[in-house]
Amino acid sequence: MQGKQLFEYALIRIVPLVEREEFFNAGVIVYVKRPAFLDMDFFIAPEKWNAFSNEVSLDEVESYLQSMKAICRGNEQGGPIASLESASRFRWLTAWRSTIIQTSRVHPGFCEHPEQELRRLMEKMVL
Repeated sequence: MQGKQLFEYALIRIVPLVEREEFFNAGVIVYVKRPAFLDMDFFIAPEKWNAFSNEVSLDEVESYLQSMKAICRGNEQGGPIASLESASRFRWLTAWRSTIIQTSRVHPGFCEHPEQELRRLMEKMVL
């Protein structure tokens, strides 16, 4: 790839008790229109998970995040939404929700290599 492309990203937040509105960042979704790129990564630090009062198991939340990753990548394990075009999948994944897994507002930026930008954002915002 030559030159910088416009990209969009959102942070993935874990909100163990939605009514308390407390959260921690657990991942990042990155989208580039051209060339088409949509991927995410996540990591839930056990100490963060244990610091929150929760009623859901960590394994269950990680399985939901794996489903989100399958949707990003267009894998059939992501169900019917995974068959949509990448822009529609990104918009669906970043739509506002009042659930245990939420995303931040979408933020724009410029990057040369989306894969590297995903790693950079993970290191800066999650790890």
